[in-house]
Amino acid sequence: MTIEEYNQAVDDFSDGLYRFILKNIEDEEKAKDIIQDTYEKLWRRIETVTYEKVKSYLFTAAYHTMIDMIRKERRNTDIREQELERYSHNEQYTDLNEILNEALYRLPEVQRSVILLRDYEGYSYKEIAEITGLNESQVKVYIYRGRMFLKQYIGKIETIV
Repeated sequence: MTIEEYNQAVDDFSDGLYRFILKNIEDEEKAKDIIQDTYEKLWRRIETVTYEKVKSYLFTAAYHTMIDMIRKERRNTDIREQELERYSHNEQYTDLNEILNEALYRLPEVQRSVILLRDYEGYSYKEIAEITGLNESQVKVYIYRGRMFLKQYIGKIETIV
């Protein structure tokens, strides 16, 4: 990859990459650090990464950097061990975006990441598998489980409206 292609990759992919990471960790400064680390990793591998593969490389590197950071900061919690009733809503809300963000935040990091890659960024199952290092079956299972949790968390549409 040339320096011009590297600069083009920054222009083309940094916004989407930042949105993906920010949606996962909800901390602007940490998201900026992860993006910076990701582009630094790309710079170190500029000779081996082709421009055609740079988007996949960036999302994969950012994802793994984010996972490493999350694991350092807190222990993994398994949502299946927690009481789902504790997270259900019975109150009335008018801000659907707030409810969705809260629900996404309660998902385990892997489920949140694959749902964001699929539903927010529009990646295929195969691309998500490449980015996360999971196989396609695992990606589909995590997306299904995450969506089921979101459905149960949000509850009835009358609760939201």
